[in-house]
Amino acid sequence: MANFNTHLNVAFAVSGITALTIYKTGLIDDSGFLLCVALGTAGGLLPDLDSDHSTPIKLGFNLASFIFAFGLVMHWRSDLSLLALMALWLAGYGFMRYVVFHVFTTMTVHRGVIHSVPYMAILGLGFTYISYYVMHNPLTASWFYGLFLFGGALVHLSLDELYSVNLSGMRMKRSSGTAMKFYQHKDRWWYLLLYALLAVLVYFAPPFETFLQQVSDPAPWAQLRVDMLPAMMEDLLK
Repeated sequence: MANFNTHLNVAFAVSGITALTIYKTGLIDDSGFLLCVALGTAGGLLPDLDSDHSTPIKLGFNLASFIFAFGLVMHWRSDLSLLALMALWLAGYGFMRYVVFHVFTTMTVHRGVIHSVPYMAILGLGFTYISYYVMHNPLTASWFYGLFLFGGALVHLSLDELYSVNLSGMRMKRSSGTAMKFYQHKDRWWYLLLYALLAVLVYFAPPFETFLQQVSDPAPWAQLRVDMLPAMMEDLLK
């Protein structure tokens, strides 16, 4: 399987190039461009959340622990003394970083259900919901956010499959087929639940046809063709 740096760099490169292309069409603004790159890069690390010792899971739980502890202190800051708040901070951080982390890593298996296409599709579609219904972002931007998160995850899964091929001997490694998963019989009940949830999310999703009409409008892409090459190079090609 590919290592952390490979996943990070490739996801960032693919997300950056794709987001820049969409940005030049005018379909997303400056902040949308930055968020798409960030989400695509984050998506490139998401599938390794089921690995107990991976860098993404450690960073993720460290960040979540700080946020959880900070939230507790902010909620109780007016009711508790300084020493009590310090104790609450440490207790909150320790609970998330060690108790919840232990439970999570015990319940998950590397390259299990989390390391699958339907699970990542749920995360991507879920972010579209949050962006559109909760944060009230524009429809087009919300769909791009979810698609970039999902696309980054697909980059991760594709890299893992690519690294499962021994190119020097042109043969498949034992890990082949364990990354880009749509279904595993041993986890059939989990996959049944995933696909049921995915079907519900698709049914109630923000209007995709409207998004598709906006993206398929030829006007933005005509503008992209105009801005594709520097003016000096265009003059040379004429």
